[in-house]
Amino acid sequence: MTTHATRPHRVLKSLLGAWALAACSAEETAAVEEHLTDCAACADEALRLRDAVALLHHEESLDLDPGLRSRVLAHCLGRRPAKIPVPAWAAPYEAETARLDALLRDIDDADWTAPVRLTWFDGRAPAEREVDVAAVITHLTAVDGLVAGFLGLPAPPAASGEAPAGTHATWRDQSRALIRSASFAKEGTAERTVEYGPFSLPLSDAFLDRAFECWVHAEDVAEAVAYPYTPPSPSHMHHMIDLAARLLPRAIAGRRRAGLAPPPHTLTTAGAPGRALHLEIEGSGGGHWYIALDSPAAKAAPGTEVAHVALDGLEFCRLAAGRMLPQEAAAGQDGDREAVRDVLFATASLSRM
Repeated sequence: MTTHATRPHRVLKSLLGAWALAACSAEETAAVEEHLTDCAACADEALRLRDAVALLHHEESLDLDPGLRSRVLAHCLGRRPAKIPVPAWAAPYEAETARLDALLRDIDDADWTAPVRLTWFDGRAPAEREVDVAAVITHLTAVDGLVAGFLGLPAPPAASGEAPAGTHATWRDQSRALIRSASFAKEGTAERTVEYGPFSLPLSDAFLDRAFECWVHAEDVAEAVAYPYTPPSPSHMHHMIDLAARLLPRAIAGRRRAGLAPPPHTLTTAGAPGRALHLEIEGSGGGHWYIALDSPAAKAAPGTEVAHVALDGLEFCRLAAGRMLPQEAAAGQDGDREAVRDVLFATASLSRM
């Protein structure tokens, strides 16, 4: 009998339907799953077939598990590591786009016109806008497209066919292209600076920023269509919180330039110790950060803090996303009240539309 190592592609592709139904022999199953680690086209087809099979089980909930794609890929990759793995700095983006893709696959065409209430903090007061699900995905496509352009990827085509299918496909294809580009990126690419909107970030941080916005807007969509949605994994959330914490000194300085925050207490030279706030994030993705208060270039470390703020991880992320007002954050506060206010308002000011 032909062994799985010598089975041609067409034979393995023909077995995908049986594999999705768990109707293959042990040898055929091993051959198919080994093939999925090397063939992206067949891996995508296998996921689609698994999704279709899940819909046939009427005795169970018809709500597909948003983690299905990640589990199937993890199972396949667990048998043999990927030859070209996704770099660690792009892993949160890969995970969040996969979860949103699963959500979009599961909703009805009518859900694409469901109203979505977007909120953010404009620096002075809360702002909001009502759009539909399709507009949220179009927005994600547009902003992701700025990073895609930096990597030399072509602009996504206009959505074709019916609006839901075209809008979903355009966003999904671009997000996958971004992940492929990150996986094949040359050494040093992650440190190159990307400029998009008001931000200038290393590419690795730009991917993390896109992962954060993907999660936030996926939650907006999930709430609009009554779809169960969970937060990112603790490790990915930790990286998202870390990015926001690293952006806070720059955000505080920006608020001062706009006349929205009091002037610095002291002038600090680059690298010299300066006043800091100890930011303690509790729960999922938590940790400790020291935020420079008087200059983004100052050194903030234990021993320089003049205030301490403790926040739950999810609450901090929702504050940074503009889903919560700084006055509403249930923060444990100690020390310089002006420093606490500056940091909470700067965190909310990280949000945008």
